[in-house]
Amino acid sequence: MTRSISRRRLIAGALFAGLGFGSRTVWAGSYLDRAALLLYVADTEIDLLRRKLYDSELARLVHQQAEARVHSASSMMVPPEVVQAHPHLLLMLENCERAANSGVERKPPEFLKFLNLARDEEQLFRAIIKQLGWELPPVREGLD
Repeated sequence: MTRSISRRRLIAGALFAGLGFGSRTVWAGSYLDRAALLLYVADTEIDLLRRKLYDSELARLVHQQAEARVHSASSMMVPPEVVQAHPHLLLMLENCERAANSGVERKPPEFLKFLNLARDEEQLFRAIIKQLGWELPPVREGLD
């Protein structure tokens, strides 16, 4: 009986691995999907706030969302294939949070400073991902 259970586990493990669930593409792909979503939402919100910086309630909402994104990105699992890029994602999100906080505090010059830093970190993140041989998936595919 023990032998047949071991054989079943071996077969199940082989099938699981054969389906690609343990493969490099699936692991990195999940990270890339999560990173693309975080970037897309951060970009969308901070761009809206840039155009409506006078709206203190909008700034407060964007700031709360930005804090949540920083927390989520800080605790997400990062595959070794893209670990070099992750600090730039974190810095981008942190700078978006600081920009939003500057909006709450009604400090437009600081907002623009942090917005520019966020854009620079996003470019670095995307460049490193590309250099590592990966590509961020489109988030809005099929929605436009």
